[in-house]
Amino acid sequence: MRLIDPEGKQLGIVPLAKALELAKESGLDLVEIAPTAKPPVCKVMDFGKFTYERSKKEKSSKKKQHTIVVKEIRMRPKTDVHDLEFKIKHARSFLESKNKVKFTVQFRGRELAYKEFGERLLDRVVEMLEDIAKVEGPRKFEGRNMTMVMTHK
Repeated sequence: MRLIDPEGKQLGIVPLAKALELAKESGLDLVEIAPTAKPPVCKVMDFGKFTYERSKKEKSSKKKQHTIVVKEIRMRPKTDVHDLEFKIKHARSFLESKNKVKFTVQFRGRELAYKEFGERLLDRVVEMLEDIAKVEGPRKFEGRNMTMVMTHK
């Protein structure tokens, strides 16, 4: 195995018994760093300190990332102007916090014959949010629902 000492210097290819002996002399652990390498790479280090530092790095990287959540806003084809403005206000706040917003127009009964009402409603939504968001992909008609996803610009 290829051995690295605590200071980071390479000691070359060493048999396992000698590597364990060097680790025991220095009062540290022998840690396998790259098991798939030919030959495997091991380092003499304090294993507890190594795992602690690795967990700290993982936690700090998780703090920096932002998960994108898809928020859904449901409407009907006959949704009135004031109700639509109220829903758009919520959608704007979702988009400002970098979330995606899925607009769903639900059709019931005979409303399914008037799909253009749903299309007009979604057009109005795009028009009201065009300053902050863009449409992601085409509109989809799935069963009795017409959907559209918008993302932050």
